Amino acid sequence: HTLTATEAARLIREGGLKAEKLVSSCLARIKAREPVVDAWAYLDFDRALAQAKALDRGPVQGPLHGIPLGVKDIIDTADMPTAYGSPIYRDHRSGWDAACVALARAAGAIILGKTVTSEFALYHAGKTKNPHDPARSPGISSMGSAAAVADRMVPLAFGTQTGASILKPATFCGAIGYKPSFGTFNRTGIHPASDSLDTLGHFARSIDDIALLGTVLSGRPDFGAGAMERAPRIGLCRTAEWAKADTAMKTALEEAAARLAKAGAVIEEIELPDPCRGLNEACLVIMRYESARALAHEYRVWPDGLSERLRGVIAQGLACPHDRYLEALALAERCRALVAPLFGRVDLLMTPPSECEAPLIKDVIGDSVFNRLWTLLHLPCLAFPTGKSAYGLPVAVQLVGSMHGDDALLRAARWVEAQYA
Repeated sequence: HTLTATEAARLIREGGLKAEKLVSSCLARIKAREPVVDAWAYLDFDRALAQAKALDRGPVQGPLHGIPLGVKDIIDTADMPTAYGSPIYRDHRSGWDAACVALARAAGAIILGKTVTSEFALYHAGKTKNPHDPARSPGISSMGSAAAVADRMVPLAFGTQTGASILKPATFCGAIGYKPSFGTFNRTGIHPASDSLDTLGHFARSIDDIALLGTVLSGRPDFGAGAMERAPRIGLCRTAEWAKADTAMKTALEEAAARLAKAGAVIEEIELPDPCRGLNEACLVIMRYESARALAHEYRVWPDGLSERLRGVIAQGLACPHDRYLEALALAERCRALVAPLFGRVDLLMTPPSECEAPLIKDVIGDSVFNRLWTLLHLPCLAFPTGKSAYGLPVAVQLVGSMHGDDALLRAARWVEAQYA
C-alpha cells in the first residue's frame, strides 16, 4: 500500500507483484485507519478482492492493471451506490459508470469504493478527518479522496473541483492534487454543480502517477510525459489576496522559491492584471447562479433534504440577476486573454494553494481566494506538498500552467518534485 501507482503497475507488468496482494494490502490499511480517518462512503472488500484475483488470472489489460482506485461519491458507478453526499440519495444506484470510471476499469483499475464528498460537492462538510490530525479539517468536497490517498489507503483517487475542491483538500491532507485545464477530461456521469467551472481531476502521491491516470482519461499515451531539459522559469505570484495567507503558507511559498532558485530555476515576481482582482467574486456569482439551476429538482421536491446553507446558496443563485451572471462570465473571458501572455515570460506560476494550513474542524475553512480565480481562468493547477508547518501539518505550493498547457505543467512539476526527492 505504500507503493505509488506507477511503481505498482510496473511490478505487476513484470510479474513481481500480484493485484490480489496489492489490493489486500490497501484493504488492510483501510481496516486499520478508516475508524480514524472516515475517508469512505462505501466499500466492498469482497468485490475488490474478486476483481483482483480475476485480473491475476488473465493478461495485462492496460496501464492501470490491478491498481486500486477511489471514486468520489459525486461520480456514478454501476455496481456501487452514489449518494452525492446527500441524504436525499442514500442507497441510490445509477446503474451505469461515469465516463472516467468506465475508462479506468477498461485500463484495469480496481474500484475499491466511493470516497466521502460534501453535499453535492459544494459547501456542507462530510465526515472525513485529516489523516495527520483527526481534530483538523481535511478540506471540503473532495475530502475523502485526498485523505485516502494521503493516508496510503489507495494510490489514486478521483476528485472534482468547482472552486477549490481538489487543491485545498490536497494541501490540507498532504497529497498531490491535480485540476486540469477546464474540459480536459469528460464529465459525463458526474453530478453537475456549475457547468462553467466543474472540472474532473485526481489525487496521487507522485507526478508520474498524475500523468499515468491522465493517459487513461485522455487516451494519449504521452500525456504529461517527459522532463524539462532546463530548469524552469517560475513566476512567483502572490496575488492581490497575499495578506489573507497565514504565516505557514507565506513561509512555504517563500522557502519553495528560495529552494528552487538555488537549484537553478529562474524566479520572477509576477503580478496579475488589475481586472483579475474581481475574479474571486465573479466565480462565486457564476457558481451560485449555475448550481441553483443544477439543483432545481432537489430544491423543489426535497428542500428539507438539503442543508440550510445549501438552501441559502440556491436562493441566492435564483435571485441573482441574469445581467450580473453575464458580467461575471465576460470578466472571466477578459481576464483569460490578459493572463495568457504571462506564460510567454514564464513556464509556470507558483502561488499559495490555500490561505492556511489545515484548521481545526470546528473552525471556518476559509473562502478559497487562492483557488477560485485559477478555476475561473480555466488553468491547470497542481497542489504540491513541500513539507510540514510548525504544527506538523502539511504545507504546499500551487503550480499553475497555461490553458491546455497541462503537459508542460506536469514536466515542470516533475522537475520541482526532483528538488524535494
